[in-house]
Amino acid sequence: MAEQLRFVEDFATPTMEEWTSEVEKALKGAPFDKKMLTRTYEGFTLRPVYTRKDWPADGDPSGMPGAMPFTRGGRAAGNRVSGWDVRQRYTYPDPAKCNDIILNELARGVSSVLIQFDSAGRAGLDADAPEAGDHVGENGVAVYSVDDLDRLLTGVYLDLASVHLNAGGQFLTAAGLLMALWRRRRVPPEKALGAFNADPLSALAGSGRLSQSIDRALEDMALLAKHTAATYPNVTAVSVDTQVYHGAGATESQDLGIAMATGLAYLKAMVAAGMDIDTACRQITFTFAIDCDQFLGICKLRAARKLWARVAESCGASAPARAMSVHAVSAMRMMAKRDPWVNILRTSVSGFAAAVGGADAITVLPFETTTGEPTELGRRVARNIHVVLAEESNLSKVIDAGGGSWYIETRTDELARAAWAEFQDIEKAGGVVSALSDGSLAKRIAQAYAQREANLAKRRDPITGVSEFPNVNEPDVENADIDPAAVRALAAERVATARSQAGDGVTRALETLKSTNAGNRVVGVAATAEAGGTIGAMAAVLSDTATTIDPLPRHRLAEAFEALRAASDAHKASTGSRPKIFLANLGPIAKHTARSTFAKNFFEVAGIEAVTNDGFSAADACADACAESGAKIAILCSADPIYEQMAADVAAALKKAGCQFVYMAGHPGDKRDAYTQAGVDDFVFLGGDILKTTSSALSLLGVTAQ
Repeated sequence: MAEQLRFVEDFATPTMEEWTSEVEKALKGAPFDKKMLTRTYEGFTLRPVYTRKDWPADGDPSGMPGAMPFTRGGRAAGNRVSGWDVRQRYTYPDPAKCNDIILNELARGVSSVLIQFDSAGRAGLDADAPEAGDHVGENGVAVYSVDDLDRLLTGVYLDLASVHLNAGGQFLTAAGLLMALWRRRRVPPEKALGAFNADPLSALAGSGRLSQSIDRALEDMALLAKHTAATYPNVTAVSVDTQVYHGAGATESQDLGIAMATGLAYLKAMVAAGMDIDTACRQITFTFAIDCDQFLGICKLRAARKLWARVAESCGASAPARAMSVHAVSAMRMMAKRDPWVNILRTSVSGFAAAVGGADAITVLPFETTTGEPTELGRRVARNIHVVLAEESNLSKVIDAGGGSWYIETRTDELARAAWAEFQDIEKAGGVVSALSDGSLAKRIAQAYAQREANLAKRRDPITGVSEFPNVNEPDVENADIDPAAVRALAAERVATARSQAGDGVTRALETLKSTNAGNRVVGVAATAEAGGTIGAMAAVLSDTATTIDPLPRHRLAEAFEALRAASDAHKASTGSRPKIFLANLGPIAKHTARSTFAKNFFEVAGIEAVTNDGFSAADACADACAESGAKIAILCSADPIYEQMAADVAAALKKAGCQFVYMAGHPGDKRDAYTQAGVDDFVFLGGDILKTTSSALSLLGVTAQ
């Protein structure tokens, strides 16, 4: 019999101290803490190695899927049986054209439809309202009546495909339209599928306005939930959607803390409306944005379930009712306008994290979402990301694939603890309503984003295709062709037709709705919508004392860099050429290639085109070439020994030839003063503030970024 190899017995297991000693040798004097440890925005330190000491598994603290504390999943079978819900978002403004898109998607793998109402509808305005203007068809579908919704969902089997609404502050009127459509299509209440997604606090945070008081909005949300629970067993009414906070710059722990505080506020409102705690819990769906940090995304969803189980338990919910329903969406803030093809990779990683993290439903954004309305190509790629992850990568076949990993379990626990602290801070300050109203929540988020902005500016947080490896001459991607004027005209015509066909019946319905008591308000809205009431007409009747705050900003990580690129594009459009910088390459190619490549990428981040060459051995020749190129700024590029020989002479020659500003590629060390006296104005190197430097360079060239 062949002798068996005994790897474990024959090799000694090194201790952590021994491993650290070997790493320090490899670092050759570089500090271990700086090179091997990573500080996160949530305040944790990520280590390069985790062991069983970091996550003691005694007592099975993460439990089993479908059981407390629900860290490992809200359902015992996870997504193993039917996969996750492929829920795609639809924003094409014309309902008829959007219907074609929806039918095509449902036939090719999408399982539920997320309808985003346009800005006018979300503000409670009809298309022909004077204030609606350009908001008609803006960032959503122009749906204002049950006829519009019927047109949008023509051919969609409403007892097979679930319909999810995103109508902002107009959640009640939008819900009325969908209820009216179910009645029109004779869909039995027990067969109706979908979600109304009432989320008044998120709507207020994002838009800065509700057409009623916060108390009235919470009451309407609770009444809608109560009616939904009693009437539609397969529909939910309430959403806790934290995308607006995430997009404003919240850390993941802040995002989760806000989610818990919002969920608690909604539970209180529903219980006050007469709902039992278990029923109230089951009416809530949580929506989280997931970035392309895959491990953080996995841990975020695991921590979210753990946190909500604790909140629900504290409120008296039974164990089954503590399970969180999770919808994960590609984070908008990670998406870039420049080199948008890279967004395909970002959304793939985000989708992977959402699937491994156990999301019940996932929305993958098309890669051109940032540049305009997605095309069929963008939607197809987004749709197929789901298919590849589920069918080819088999991610739905394993429940909580990260469970048991010392790293993932530790990071999940750390994130949950940090989020719980955020949640407690919000509650101590009076709750999420108070934190929104007094601006303290916005201030905390702004402080967190300022730290991220500083790291983005220095490329400690790199953005591929934007702050790293830019393509200054990349062609624009195509978006769906939309005629805004035609959209507005057709929408206004449809609203007028709906009013005409409704006749006196809708007038009577609106009068009845106006005098309806709170307990019958939801039924009244549905009846008014069925009679032909439009969003604008119903919103006017239901409006109360408006609530206004300063809306949260909407950030994307690439926005500051994109502003510089946009300024370069405008310069090219007006002058015929991009702003330029001359690469003063000194010495042989082998000596200057590394720094000239670095300099080229550095300035092209801002759309400043690099004029390159094979290098110069004489100062006058370099200066003449710079003058001939027409560039007004230049950068010296070479190795340090050649700088010592040539930099002073070349800098002086460049200035004499009319160059207005001279940079040097590389950190000058103790020779900074000598090079500065010789005519070098600034230095660019790894770790420098690329935004500040390139913005200044554009200003020198007469180009101003907005």
